Amino acid sequence: MIAREWKARVPNKHKEGFIAYLYKTGVKDTSATEGFKGAQIFCRQFDEQHVEITLITYWPDRESVMAFAGQNIDVAKLYPEDDVYELDPDTFVHHYDVLEHQFVS
Repeated sequence: MIAREWKARVPNKHKEGFIAYLYKTGVKDTSATEGFKGAQIFCRQFDEQHVEITLITYWPDRESVMAFAGQNIDVAKLYPEDDVYELDPDTFVHHYDVLEHQFVS
């Protein structure tokens, strides 16, 4: 399994709006792609005025990631309205081999 990690910073005032927008764009697009296994969104205070949002999506293999991201899977997929949220996005993503994925409730 492959985990694809993308990060962006957004002003505190846009936190809720951007997370809702992220569901309508990145999460919607990834979940509609064959091979998609799941997603997680993390948020942390980055500095006094910004939060950092992390989106991690899960895929069975790199070919499935390519179905979403295109040939160069290391380039972030950004959306036209990102600027509305004063987004400071990473333009690259990281991919990890998932060695363990057990959750306990």
